[in-house]
Amino acid sequence: MFFATFLGIAAVAVSASPVERRGETIVLPLTHVSTVTSLKNIVNRGQARINAINGVHAIGPSPDVSSGSVTNEDVTYVAPVSVGGTTWQLIVDTGSSNTWCGAQTSCEPTSTGTSTGGTVSVSYGSGSFSGDEYTDEVSFGGLTVSSQSIGAATSASGFSGVDGIIGFGPVDLTESTVSNANTVPTFMDNLYSQGSISTEVLGVFFQPESGSDTGDTNGELTLGGTDSSKYTGTLTYFPKLTSGTPSAYWGISVASFTYGSKTLASSGSGIVDTGTTLIYIPTSAYNKFLSAAGGETDSSSGLAMFTKKPTSNFGIKFGSTTYTLTPAQYLVPTAQYSYYGLTSGNYYAWINDGGSSGVNTIIGQKFLENYYSVFDTTNSRIGFATAA
Repeated sequence: MFFATFLGIAAVAVSASPVERRGETIVLPLTHVSTVTSLKNIVNRGQARINAINGVHAIGPSPDVSSGSVTNEDVTYVAPVSVGGTTWQLIVDTGSSNTWCGAQTSCEPTSTGTSTGGTVSVSYGSGSFSGDEYTDEVSFGGLTVSSQSIGAATSASGFSGVDGIIGFGPVDLTESTVSNANTVPTFMDNLYSQGSISTEVLGVFFQPESGSDTGDTNGELTLGGTDSSKYTGTLTYFPKLTSGTPSAYWGISVASFTYGSKTLASSGSGIVDTGTTLIYIPTSAYNKFLSAAGGETDSSSGLAMFTKKPTSNFGIKFGSTTYTLTPAQYLVPTAQYSYYGLTSGNYYAWINDGGSSGVNTIIGQKFLENYYSVFDTTNSRIGFATAA
């Protein structure tokens, strides 16, 4: 099996780094961007993505929605992707599937690009982009797709410090986004169909920032396989949902949410999304979490806030396996309070209100920083293991 691995460098600014080859793996910089406007904006963007998902009546984003973008978050992973020889810093997003550039500067076809005559438009819930479609060579970690659909943004809202998105969601999310095609193959689809990877699998490794740092080398993507050095124990897989609204995404069924020995909810319908920072759970579960841990929603930050530090673990159960987060893992590190503008003496959680109907759960980055995740298109499944 041939697969490519991408090593993340967490920084606000991107520095050039050589490609490192390790046997059959190819290591490429992946940038972890922290562009803080306010934590309340981040909370609202995640909830806006949930609202957008629940407002979709057909598979994929509705082209007539033009509000907001979930991808301009305080903490976002970005990868350097070459389009026609020009490198763009694109958000790594398993919650969408189009690849596009030009959020900051013009992204027109190069000498290797060809206009399709089509237009492209995608709404993400709290942001959107629209523009022209063309095909061009797209390279990532030494792997190249010769004719990848690219959106060249002529209008984009809700993006700051990034150039666009590389979508790793299911191909159905591209439905109705391009004017002259029903769907367009994703970068992963094309790598697989041309034989560059032998299985259509994306492995994702994130980890928390260290102390007050906002620029650690702490992310890795693996295309076409998984990196066993990035997790401990064995991977456990769960079927990707095949019906209902979350089935268009990396949808997963949740068996329960717990806080210590207390069950917060016995079901949930959610998606696994690298493009969302927080963890969103059903409203009833969130309210019980606040009650059990002695907290309330902070009007300033929008986060769950506590005057006394919570002491119990938070758990999410998929199938028969429970994945727990300790308070140290689900609370905002106190060393980062000044960066986020939080009040010392209080405690704040990355767990938030996901709503009361439809898709009510997002397994976002703050969960994925603690568990290695696998998005397996070939076998229609999602995997988790404890991050190394």
